[in-house]
Amino acid sequence: MNKAELEKIKKRALEEHIPIIMDETLEVIEKYLSRNKPNRILEIGTAVGYSAICFTEFLAENGVIDTIERETDRVKEARENIKMAEVEDKINIYEGDAVEILPTLNNQYDVVFIDAAKGKYPFFLKEALRMINEDGIIFADNILYKGYVMSDYNKHKQRTAVRNLREYIKEVSENPNLETEILEVGDGLAISRIKNRGNKKID
Repeated sequence: MNKAELEKIKKRALEEHIPIIMDETLEVIEKYLSRNKPNRILEIGTAVGYSAICFTEFLAENGVIDTIERETDRVKEARENIKMAEVEDKINIYEGDAVEILPTLNNQYDVVFIDAAKGKYPFFLKEALRMINEDGIIFADNILYKGYVMSDYNKHKQRTAVRNLREYIKEVSENPNLETEILEVGDGLAISRIKNRGNKKID
């Protein structure tokens, strides 16, 4: 991976106010990835490709990242950035709405990183659980959403996003097959580890 190009990508994204993974959140995820070297990562929400590029450093040999993005301009920029960082052989971009694309995927993933439409997090979780490996892990970024999720915030503008993020937290906390912690890093990060389930399917 070309680190100099990565810094340029990060700088440009911040200057253009494009939301990318925060440094402290990235640090937590990278610690896990460095210990576990995933073969396959699913990322829901590519933006300009910054996080996917960062994750490639920790893939197992011949590992790949499948990432989904619906904004055409972002996809174009992500493709350019991925090429500049010299990791195009490690990242597959699916262009379109994750709600439509996810049900068509049937790969098994070691890691799922959720960082897309907040109002769709429960749906993303359902699809992630369908495809996650036995000892896999699911990361959900921005889970505390500016502090709204854990407060009594109920303004109309963000009501759906806040309600669905709360539902996501409830589901991952109550699912007996998951072990979940919520970290107050960045804008909040939910980490859900799959408990050893043998051949039992997770719902």
